[in-house]
Amino acid sequence: MTFTDRDRAVQAAITQGLVGTGQPVAGLLDVAGIRRSAAELRAAFAEFTAPGTQVLHAFAVKAASLVPVLRLLAQEGIGCEVASPGELALARAAGVPARHTVLDSPAKTLAELREALALGIAINVDNHEELSRIDRMMASAPSTAPIGLRVNPQIGGGSIGAMSTATDTSKFGIPLRDPGAREWVVRACLDRPWLTRLHAHVGSQGMPLERMAEGVRALYDLAEEINEQAGGPRITTLDIGGGLPVNFSSDTVTPTYREYAALLRSTVPGLFSGRYGLVTEFGRSLLAKHGMVVARVEYAKWAGGRSIALTHAGAQVATRTVFAPSSWPIRVAAYDSAGRPKTGAPVPQDIAGPCCFAGDLVAENRPLPRLDSGDHVALLDTGAYYFSTHFAYNSLPRPGVYGYAPSSDGTYAFATVRTPQTLDELTAESGAEHANDLRKLALG
Repeated sequence: MTFTDRDRAVQAAITQGLVGTGQPVAGLLDVAGIRRSAAELRAAFAEFTAPGTQVLHAFAVKAASLVPVLRLLAQEGIGCEVASPGELALARAAGVPARHTVLDSPAKTLAELREALALGIAINVDNHEELSRIDRMMASAPSTAPIGLRVNPQIGGGSIGAMSTATDTSKFGIPLRDPGAREWVVRACLDRPWLTRLHAHVGSQGMPLERMAEGVRALYDLAEEINEQAGGPRITTLDIGGGLPVNFSSDTVTPTYREYAALLRSTVPGLFSGRYGLVTEFGRSLLAKHGMVVARVEYAKWAGGRSIALTHAGAQVATRTVFAPSSWPIRVAAYDSAGRPKTGAPVPQDIAGPCCFAGDLVAENRPLPRLDSGDHVALLDTGAYYFSTHFAYNSLPRPGVYGYAPSSDGTYAFATVRTPQTLDELTAESGAEHANDLRKLALG
């Protein structure tokens, strides 16, 4: 039997006790794979960009809100795109400098804006009211923080409606095709010398690359219009967002960063000319292929002629897959109790999670070698979002997450990314210290 690097990592995790009866589910991240994706991203844009162009690749923190991951990416030259006070705190804890941080959110508070301006963090302004807030702040306490406007080119969505950000009624940005909106954006930039950036994020899972490029072209054309009216380079930087789709059907990485960059060069020839600095905000595409969830099969049973493997990985880690399986399907690999790939004729079976509702299935009627109690499953391509969008249904504790890399002797070494949540921590998080407070009200 030929073992892949992934197979060896699964076997090592089980042998070393990271997954077992005491910890029946864990997340694994391929450190070398993450570094390779970061290098491919940098190389793809460097190939087409004029020498000397300022380019910041900012990782979308929501895709993996784990401080060690952010630190690893920072060491690979990748900054952070944050969309909440919590994500900003994580980026700062990872040592990401303010100049490599971009703040996006449609609902930034006054406190968030003040902090970003004080620290010199780049801000993408979402709407008219937010710009008015910043007007007042800049008047009382001028800042050198880079500030831009987020616009929505309204070019349409992709195959997953909930992820589509460039629809006519999207909640994000200034809708460019609404009556008077484009003129308002131009005037807003002309009236504010400190408003030097434009931002659009139209990419997402399910969005065709050609439509993503169309959105970037709309952003570029808007910048050119503003600079022409200003009689000079008023807009100096374009934030083209991220959202490169991921192939979840095989190990093949497609599309690649280079394919996307080449398409941008042909669709928007001036983008890489050096006239504009560039910012990107990729997330899923940097990590998805380099992570997996490994879970123990607790029981094997049958119902209505269907085999069912009851595992410890369900909606609490694979929330999107469970609730929207057609949009977020994942591959499942079968391993025995020692972590060796299972062989044998495929048997259609459901891979069920531990949550107490009938739809908690990560795969339905999936042909796999028959899974028995004590075996394991690996949910593949789950390096992005699956570790940072935990669903606390049934008060299931958050699993541990570990990075792995091969050692010189052929074994695998692991480093803790996040320790497994203990029951004491879960209880404290659920208000244990206030256990008597409601009773006090009732007696009062």
